[in-house]
Amino acid sequence: MITAISFWALAVVAVLSGAAVFWVNSMARASYSLALSFIAVGVQVLLLQQNYIGVVTILMMVMEMAVMAVYMVMFMGMNPALMPMSMVHDKRHALAVAVGVFVALTAGVLLVPWPARRGAPAQDVTAALGEELMGPKMLAMITVGVVMAVTIVAGVVLAAHRTRYDRFGDDLRRRPAHDPQPGGVGR
Repeated sequence: MITAISFWALAVVAVLSGAAVFWVNSMARASYSLALSFIAVGVQVLLLQQNYIGVVTILMMVMEMAVMAVYMVMFMGMNPALMPMSMVHDKRHALAVAVGVFVALTAGVLLVPWPARRGAPAQDVTAALGEELMGPKMLAMITVGVVMAVTIVAGVVLAAHRTRYDRFGDDLRRRPAHDPQPGGVGR
C-alpha cells in the first residue's frame, strides 16, 4: 500500500516538475525542474526493484544538470539563476504537439493488450538486467563511465583558462573587467 502511494506521488512530482521546465523563466530553474523530474522517475524505478537502472538514472541526470550548469556559467558567462529565458519558442504549436503526444501515448498504454508473463524472474533481477544489457563487458563499461566523467571535468577545467573571477576578482560588480589587450597588456 505504501509503495503504491509512493509510486503515484512520485508520478505526480515527475509530471509537474517536468511541466515546470516549460513554465519557469530561467535556465537554472528549468535545469533543477528537469533534474527533479528524472530523480522522481529514478526513485520510481527503484520502487520497482530495478536498482541498477534506478541509480544510474538518478546519477546520470544529476551529473548532466551539473555539467550543464558549469557550461552555462563558464562558457556563456551568464548567471543561470537570474538570466531570463523561455524553453518554448512557438507556444501554440508546442502545446498542441505536447497534448497530441500525451493523448497518443495514453491511448497506447490503455488500449494495447499487454503480453502475459512467461517464466519466472531471476533471483537477482539487477544482476540479470546488467548481464542482459552489457553481457560479459560489465566491468569495462563501469570503468568507461568513470573515465568519461573524469574526461568531462578535465575538459571543462582545461578549456576555461580564464573565468569571470579572473576577469573581475572577488567583486563581480567591478567594471571594467581585467581583460588582456592585444599585445598581452591588461587594463
